[in-house]
Amino acid sequence: MSDAVNGWTATLHGMPEVGQKAEAVKTMQQSDIELFSALTGDRQPLHTNPELAKASRFGGVIVQGGVTSGLLNAVVAEQLPGPGSVFLNVDWNFSKPVYLDDTITATVEILEVRPDKPICVLKTVISNQKGEVCLEGKATTYTAELKGLIP
Repeated sequence: MSDAVNGWTATLHGMPEVGQKAEAVKTMQQSDIELFSALTGDRQPLHTNPELAKASRFGGVIVQGGVTSGLLNAVVAEQLPGPGSVFLNVDWNFSKPVYLDDTITATVEILEVRPDKPICVLKTVISNQKGEVCLEGKATTYTAELKGLIP
């Protein structure tokens, strides 16, 4: 494919390939909940009140979905497709709560790549330290041209 047709030539990592994977791992801590609460105003008791959360069907404090899914943002922006990538669309199912001290792994796999435009369809999964899926679905990303913009 000629550079004139390839929409990926000016992206920092170039065009990814179907089947490529990347992941990030993080242990959820109280400070993650507090920072997200301060940023968004999401202070509902399931996230912020240990006594009420323990009495709920969840049996303890659960991490906000935005914190959990945020690890996918990091994988997409930093690794695959890489710098300049943003979400155009996400379709996620939250199937299991993430608790404080859970270690989660966010995995992204390239399902489709448009060669004419820097757009990808990704399989997205977040699982906990037990291998249980907490979030899964698909996402579509766009990767902005950054070559020549970053010294």
